[in-house]
Parts: sequence; structure tokens; C-alpha cells
Amino acid sequence: MTMEDRAEFAAHLKASGQCNCTQSVLMAFEDKMEMSQEELSKLSAGFAAGMGCMESTCGALIGAVMVAGNITDGQGTPRFSRELVNNFREKCGATICKDLKGVATGVELCPCPQCVKNAVLAVGEVLGE
Repeated sequence: MTMEDRAEFAAHLKASGQCNCTQSVLMAFEDKMEMSQEELSKLSAGFAAGMGCMESTCGALIGAVMVAGNITDGQGTPRFSRELVNNFREKCGATICKDLKGVATGVELCPCPQCVKNAVLAVGEVLGE
């Protein structure tokens, strides 16, 4: 599966309402993770509407950091996390859910399915997948 295929799959999961943003990113990498789909779903269930219910980090970005930690066995994860944050911000315009959704401004910077897609693509770019 190409990274673009993974990104499209994740965006579809989010757009169809099957998963929250974090779950969608994790499910796109299910074949590389050491947990079942059910375990991944449970682990990431609490990140719907961004961490803190839109007040904090976008769930798609959280999922990308989780994937990076798993794929790299935790080696270099702080560096990869920083790179993921910067890559995601460049693609989406922000990293905080309420800013991405335009809660204060009324201007949505990036819809959830696109955030999910961008998070998956960021993983591929940062980890060289």
C-alpha cells in the first residue's frame, strides 16, 4: 500500500464517520502496528474532537505521533514528533483543533478528512516511508 493509498483510506474512514481523526490515522497503519484494530480503536477513542474537545492538539496529529512511536520502537520519537508537528502545520495551517475548525474566526483552515490525510502523508515524509 502506498502512502497516498493509506492517506486516502484514512480520509475515507473519517469522512464516513467510521472513526475519529486519531483512529483513522492509526487504522491506516494497522499493518505496521503491533495491536489489533479493536485495541487501536480503544486506545484512540478519547481523542475525538481533538485532545480536550477541540481546545488542544488535533487528533490526526496525535495519531501520527503514535504511529511514529510505534514504527520506530520509540527511537527518536521526540525528534520525529517535532518534525511531524512542523510538517502538519505547514500542510494544515495549525495544529490545534479549534484553530483548524475556525471556532473563534469562523474560517475553517482544514476539514477533518484533509487533516487526517495530511497527518498520514506527514508520517510518510518524516519517516521516509
